[in-house]
Amino acid sequence: MPIFPCARYAPRNAAGNRIWLFVLICLAIWLLTSGPAMAQSLRVMTFNVRLPVESDGPNRWEARSALMAETVKREHPDLIGTQELFKQQGDDLVARLPQYAWFGRGRRGSGDGDEHMGVFYRKDRLRVLATGDFWLSDTPEVVGSITWGNLYPRMVTWARFQRIADGATFVLYNTHLPYREEDEPVRTRGAALILERLRQLPADEPILLIGDFNTVPDSRAHALLTAALTDAWQAAPRHQGPPATFHNFTGKADLRIDWILFRGLQAKSARTVTTHRRGRYPSDHFPVVVDFDLSTRK
Repeated sequence: MPIFPCARYAPRNAAGNRIWLFVLICLAIWLLTSGPAMAQSLRVMTFNVRLPVESDGPNRWEARSALMAETVKREHPDLIGTQELFKQQGDDLVARLPQYAWFGRGRRGSGDGDEHMGVFYRKDRLRVLATGDFWLSDTPEVVGSITWGNLYPRMVTWARFQRIADGATFVLYNTHLPYREEDEPVRTRGAALILERLRQLPADEPILLIGDFNTVPDSRAHALLTAALTDAWQAAPRHQGPPATFHNFTGKADLRIDWILFRGLQAKSARTVTTHRRGRYPSDHFPVVVDFDLSTRK
């Protein structure tokens, strides 16, 4: 009995080397078609892009948009979750980077002059299967709702993606928690609501939760989320760049508040991207990039 199907068809009267070549080709085909799914790489970025305000002076959007597009192009992620993004910024970026598309909703639900949890994806690599939003409040389905005392609406934009190459699927949640020191209890409540929503997903579904959490890894919010998810910066075997991400356009970061959390994938490497030009930075946050292995589910 042959160990793989096409061995029985090897031409027994051919030269020995040709027989073995045929056998090896058959073995390769058999392994590819009947073995377990091979993991393929997925590159993910989280990037607080800093909203466009004239008071930023030399760091205003018009002065740094080209550098931001250059930074994204150099890193070439498959997927980007942004925070503080205005529609003008999203449209500027895809005009410079036509391999990407983006979607998102203003946090008050209508109008372009407000922040979006904008999600960018490579059109040649990923397909969007479904999208949605919910708000971090006692009424998550009420657009723009605020019930916990934070100044601005806070939300999650989510999507289910399919990788075009092999059909592998995963879910992305992208968020931005409140920023004030006194908002720590609100950040904790927001993390708890996100966790509640994540637990409603199929247990075997790969998940990415990314964003600007405006708190540090020893916070209650981080502890809640990492009870169910893994912090990629902590789990990845290889690192590059500083752990801290918020630098206020100085290049000297002091807080690690931008995270990529996950389940159902394998983090291979994580890096903080410190690209700059003549002392100027694309944003007041460093983006974080993680390379994952993602397998198709059986």
